[in-house]
Amino acid sequence: MQTNNDKPGSSSVSVESVREARQTRLLKILLFMSVIYTLYLAKTLFVPLAFSAFIALLLSPLVTIARKFYVPRGVSAVVLIGLLVTPFTLLGIQLVQPAERWMERLPTLSAEVTEHIDEISEKFENKQTEAKEIVNQKTEEEKGFSLFGWFDDDEDEQPVAEPPQEPEKEESTVTGKIKQGSLEVLLETLAAAPFLIAQLLGSIILILFLLVFGPSLFKVFVQDFPVVSDKKRAILLVSQIQRRLSNYILTISMVNGLLGAVTATVFFILGIDDALLWGALVGLLNFVPYLGGMVSTTILVVAGAVQFGLVSMAFFPAAVFLTINIIESQFVTPAVLGKQFRLNPLIIIVWLGIMGWLWGVAGALLAVPILVCAKIILEHLGVKTHWVKFLESSG
Repeated sequence: MQTNNDKPGSSSVSVESVREARQTRLLKILLFMSVIYTLYLAKTLFVPLAFSAFIALLLSPLVTIARKFYVPRGVSAVVLIGLLVTPFTLLGIQLVQPAERWMERLPTLSAEVTEHIDEISEKFENKQTEAKEIVNQKTEEEKGFSLFGWFDDDEDEQPVAEPPQEPEKEESTVTGKIKQGSLEVLLETLAAAPFLIAQLLGSIILILFLLVFGPSLFKVFVQDFPVVSDKKRAILLVSQIQRRLSNYILTISMVNGLLGAVTATVFFILGIDDALLWGALVGLLNFVPYLGGMVSTTILVVAGAVQFGLVSMAFFPAAVFLTINIIESQFVTPAVLGKQFRLNPLIIIVWLGIMGWLWGVAGALLAVPILVCAKIILEHLGVKTHWVKFLESSG
């Protein structure tokens, strides 16, 4: 009798546990979707925060070293930010004229491209017309040959009235769309420039305050807040993230800067126009693994077509950059980074797509540092080791 009474109770407990597990799983899914939705809608807030946090992590060890020599944190932070901003400002000043020149070339370039598209479409239409004429001629010959035309109807001899041809438009639809698209890109770029400048200035101010007041806030948070149970482990975790992430960002920045400098030098020697502009562009885009090289190659093909025309030499700048990029990606970067920051290429591509959808171009630039930061946290905590192996898996 006891066994009979125990069975209904155990079944009810199992049903309730299954129901609670389903509810917990549903709540986790809803929480995940709400986080993604928030990150997508508030990207104008989170992108400067993430960018400022990474730069502050990179400069914070230098501020700490300067503090040991009795240099105030505010002074060292201002000096470091000045040393970081000044080269990019000077480089931007040098690139203003080439960038303006290329922006002015966009309508002309779109007109040239559309002219070539119209020529190709006309040639294709002429070939189609010639093929139809040949088919019609063969058909007429076969009709004329059948029994010497004895059984041909008189109606076949009457000429078929051709449909009235519409007058040719001055511009094809493709031409108008391409020109309209180039003007829209130009207007969107000019409209977004003030907002980007404001975000950049806000990020610089936030970096300064993070370097000056961030360590004291973190110290109070670790020591006084009850949320942090293992205080020593929290301090060690943050220091490990800071050290390894700083090494990664500094190494990648040096490699990409070297790639841009080598590309600009080779382009200048080979006589390619605006070598400094293309060197800076490929160096910046190389922060986006794999996809950055593809975008740089496409842009350089367009630049070669503008300088050399639609001939085989149009692929020359892209071919030179591909050679340099292959050497950098296959030999230099793996040798410098080693296995410490190894990530699966497929995971990087998928993560780049996700971050690009969430935060646009800035998300693609911040994708790999965020992924490296997550990997460092998982390694240091010693939890979810299967995820670490998943991220590091190689082909």
